[in-house]
Amino acid sequence: MEQYTDTFLGVDPGFHVTGYSILRRSGSSIHLLDIGYLQMKPTKTLSERVGEFYAFFTQHIAIHGINHIALETSFLGKNAQTFLKLGYLRGILYLLADQNQCELHEFPPSQVKMATTGFGGASKDQVARVMLKMFPKLSEVKAVARNDATDALAIGMCGIMNSKKHAAFGL
Repeated sequence: MEQYTDTFLGVDPGFHVTGYSILRRSGSSIHLLDIGYLQMKPTKTLSERVGEFYAFFTQHIAIHGINHIALETSFLGKNAQTFLKLGYLRGILYLLADQNQCELHEFPPSQVKMATTGFGGASKDQVARVMLKMFPKLSEVKAVARNDATDALAIGMCGIMNSKKHAAFGL
């Protein structure tokens, strides 16, 4: 069997708290390299927060040799302004994917839930419990951002499970 290594950045973007995970797949093994969150101050301007988001993920992509970025498709909730502003952060991830020759993976929330829990209608708590069982290191993330981190980890795992090499080797 061919050996390969891919590094996935899973991102759950938000203007106050953005969760992220960095996973490395080497052959059939998956390792959690880093997990956490970026907390941005609401007192900063929108352009300052976009710049902070860009700098943060530019650095993480370079340090970890990211070659895949995974994120959820956004949905229009009750607030159109929030939806629009999240589009700025998503645009930054698209730009970073292009600048760093990363493959970009985008999944609807139900697909992320199905890939990680086996049920497309799972709650955030159910996803978090599964991620905590798979990766005990998650317990180190501050409770205030744990859901953002577990969501980012689930998104990264979905990226791994749906990538071409993964499917080709039946992992």
